[in-house]
Amino acid sequence: MKLESLRELFIEELQDLYSAERMILKALPKMVEKATNASLRDGFEQHRIQTEGHVRRLDQIFDQLKDTDIDREDKKCKGMEGILKENEDLLKEDAEPEVLDAGMIAGAQRVEHYEIAA
Repeated sequence: MKLESLRELFIEELQDLYSAERMILKALPKMVEKATNASLRDGFEQHRIQTEGHVRRLDQIFDQLKDTDIDREDKKCKGMEGILKENEDLLKEDAEPEVLDAGMIAGAQRVEHYEIAA
């Protein structure tokens, strides 16, 4: 699709972010399950709750856009897909619990930085 206006870019960016947030929502329960540290589990659960709020706000934005033909799920966020794939690969590793927790923290930081940048 050729981007011919700032509005089209805005919509495309919203679609990308919507995809990313929904991917995060799918990944977080696995991280909660795998985390061995209680504080880390709680942190991942809090992030899940916050991410649900992000998706709700994005839904509100899409609902307010005047174009009725905008498909909020029309785009797949390749950046977040890659970050989450790396995290998923980590969860398959045979690692000591504290090493796995540390790896998940690093992965969660990458996710958070991507969200901030978006």
